[in-house]
Amino acid sequence: MAIPTESGAGTLPVPPKKRSEARGLKKGLRQLLRSKTGTLGAVIVLIVCLIAIFAPLLATHDPNAVAPIDRLKPPAWLEGGSSDYLLGTDNLGRDIWSRIVYGSQVSLIVGIGAVLVSGAIGAVLGVTAAYYGRWVDAIIMRLADSLLAIPTILLMLVVLAVVGPGMWTLIFVIGATNWVSYARVVRGEVLSLKERDFVKSARMIGARSGRIIFRHILPNVMSSFIVLSGMNVATTIIMEASLSFLGLGITTPDVSWGGMLSDGRQYVATSWWVATFPGMAITITVLGVIFLGDWLRDVLDPRMKLKNG
Repeated sequence: MAIPTESGAGTLPVPPKKRSEARGLKKGLRQLLRSKTGTLGAVIVLIVCLIAIFAPLLATHDPNAVAPIDRLKPPAWLEGGSSDYLLGTDNLGRDIWSRIVYGSQVSLIVGIGAVLVSGAIGAVLGVTAAYYGRWVDAIIMRLADSLLAIPTILLMLVVLAVVGPGMWTLIFVIGATNWVSYARVVRGEVLSLKERDFVKSARMIGARSGRIIFRHILPNVMSSFIVLSGMNVATTIIMEASLSFLGLGITTPDVSWGGMLSDGRQYVATSWWVATFPGMAITITVLGVIFLGDWLRDVLDPRMKLKNG
């Protein structure tokens, strides 16, 4: 493959690295399209991301605008509904569709942000424990074991009750209490990798520990790290919704699907739409992330590649 020059007189060869990247991208897209659940998950995640990005354009009302005269209006297709409120209104007359649209921003920010925090902490501690071993490994792993002995949700509730709710606080608390799985996975990978010939060779020629870790070890653990991160985004979205449901997560003016569920729980029997639609949003989003995560595991996990083929 070649790139035409400006004069049109000749062509320039495409660098091998770019050709390899292009082939890898095409192969990944073909694998995604062959997986029905992976394709469905990718479509759901893409739609949720687009809704979050274009929320100001898609929302028909201010998500926090209160209209007592329009409280508990049913969806537009039911008797008593209004075309102004597609999915109806809640107990304060706020538009449910607009709140769901803006709630997608919070779910994605918290889900991705908390995973980045927990992944960074877990990766650093996992690599450090495995590479240096001995007392460093013992201390880090005992710390991980102690965190596993404490129910995560209770630990987060205590911290949030002391520090106070808020989106960025929630990201830090979830991230700081969910790094153990990353540390264990990364530690196991590094323990295997540091005994491989290419790492031993790098050590023998005098390469520093930092260069060995960043150049030879971390690139080889990224596939497992990405798979685990993808699956943990779904868990984090559920955690955020649960904490917001309990009143210790997202607070006004930010909109949370968990908070919407909390507002609508006492109206389930009379005004089912108040809690049903945010619950559906959580379920669909989490399923999309799980489906996409399963596909990533099949593609990136070497053990699944051996199993499938």
